[in-house]
Amino acid sequence: MPYAVSSDNVRLHFEETGSGTPIIFLHEFAADHTNWEPQMRYFARGHRCIAYSARGYTPSDVPASKEVYTYRHFYTDALAVLDHLKIEKAHFVGLSMGAYSSLQIGLNAPQRALSLTLAGVGSGSSLENLEAFRSQCQANGEQYETIGSVEVAKATREAPSRIPFLVKDPRGHADFYAALARHDARGSANTMRSFQGARPSIYTLTDAIRKVPTPTLIICGDEDDNCIEPSLFLKQHLPAAGLTFFPKSGHVLNLEEPALFNEMVERFIALAEAGRWPVRDPRSMAAG
Repeated sequence: MPYAVSSDNVRLHFEETGSGTPIIFLHEFAADHTNWEPQMRYFARGHRCIAYSARGYTPSDVPASKEVYTYRHFYTDALAVLDHLKIEKAHFVGLSMGAYSSLQIGLNAPQRALSLTLAGVGSGSSLENLEAFRSQCQANGEQYETIGSVEVAKATREAPSRIPFLVKDPRGHADFYAALARHDARGSANTMRSFQGARPSIYTLTDAIRKVPTPTLIICGDEDDNCIEPSLFLKQHLPAAGLTFFPKSGHVLNLEEPALFNEMVERFIALAEAGRWPVRDPRSMAAG
């Protein structure tokens, strides 16, 4: 079983397939590397594809201390996987937590990113509700440790942004949450407390976001209420960003609408590689 090793000696399990320009997939909180299978199979036809499980998600290591689950650890882990594979630059495709980490690559290591796909990005960013969100994350972490992943998965599967997946694809929805129920409870608790519950709101990063030159595609489900405003914010402030909404869609975009997701990302990556995804032309901006 292949592993990369982070700067603090955490082993990160990864899988790779295909050849060509690299694409690395970064999963969401409720997922792991296996949830990118529809993308790994599709994009491996023309690209070298890598998916890995974040720290806290078996078969990657599950460190005991919550102190090593910060957003900095998560985005540098992605770079550690690329370093292990001797990949200088890659396309980053992230969903939710993985999208936040991909954005941090754009902010802190833009020389490593050929492009950024940010899907379902920005939940929990509202400054008005930030403290309440962080408190809820701490409570959720406690829940993982007291009742376990199986019981938490039962509640999570009925969260509002997850319902569109259930409505469209009950079988896929059931498989997704059966996998979530098998997650390591300690890893999920630590991730919830230190990554989800302590990462900076994207609204506090405006000046830095305005300086990111990387071609970026933002994807949002139009029924993923907590991500709509952050997606619009990123479109307004990332210089080379495009934004698309998937109709009648929630949070799990790559599994809810795999064909549409693959089509949009494939087109974006092709345009980025051709140098045809530039920063916004000032002439397209309304005066005032």
